[in-house]
Amino acid sequence: MKPRFLRPDNLTALPLVAPFVLVYAALFVWPSLQMVAMSFTDGGLINVGKWVGGDNYLRLLGDRKFWVAVVNTLYFVAMTVIPGTLIGLGLAMLVNRLKGVWQAIVLAAFFLPYILPVSTVTSITWFLTSPHFGPLGNLDHGIDGEPVALWRDPRLFLPGVAVLTVWWTVGFNVLIFLAGLRALPHELFEAARLDGANRWSAFVHLTWPLIWPVTALVLTVQMILQLKVFDQVFLMIAGGQTNATMVLVQYIYTVAFQGNKGGYGATVAVALFVLVLVVSVVQFQVLRLRSAK
Repeated sequence: MKPRFLRPDNLTALPLVAPFVLVYAALFVWPSLQMVAMSFTDGGLINVGKWVGGDNYLRLLGDRKFWVAVVNTLYFVAMTVIPGTLIGLGLAMLVNRLKGVWQAIVLAAFFLPYILPVSTVTSITWFLTSPHFGPLGNLDHGIDGEPVALWRDPRLFLPGVAVLTVWWTVGFNVLIFLAGLRALPHELFEAARLDGANRWSAFVHLTWPLIWPVTALVLTVQMILQLKVFDQVFLMIAGGQTNATMVLVQYIYTVAFQGNKGGYGATVAVALFVLVLVVSVVQFQVLRLRSAK
């Protein structure tokens, strides 16, 4: 008996998938392996450096800045993933009830920020929240009327960036949920309406269970994206350096590119990869158990 990979259908598919596999291996697998190897050295970004074994990982365990970055990253994820998913679902249900040109206009209004580059989004946010001339500048004033340094206060910075991120990315969630809502069988909702079910009952007993696979997809995608947050945090801090608002990718940038410590930066990057992997697996298992109920 021939091995499974030598079957005619597999041999036919091999030339079709080979270009992708080669490109993926060259642009992702090989650099990832190089990064792991670099994490065991004390080299910079360019020079190879000498082998130090697990010293970088032992140093990482006692690195206070690293753990602050981990906590800040998880804090940011908590403020963006679930709120962004729920808001996306609510907006998608609103858009789904509209018809014709109004649906297209409202959907475009929600999706437009998502296609904007992060530099444009942060520039718009700076303008809107400027205490001097921004339309939302008055929101930056406290009870006593004095200006509040929204983007300079470590307590307010990450929540502010979280609101910015939800506004920026919610259009993607709306689009995915809208596709899921349009795929739901309308016959079930018609039968529920004839049986006297109101909108809330239809949502709880029909829409929410049926849309759950789409919800799990959105949660997983957003979880991975927000764990790797960097651009909006770095731009909103205006190039400044504050350990209180440091996130993991920003710490990698600081160590590797600004400090020219490629080996230790690679170690932090490996830790981030492990964190994303662990969180994704745990979330997948939780969502799978929820779907099995």
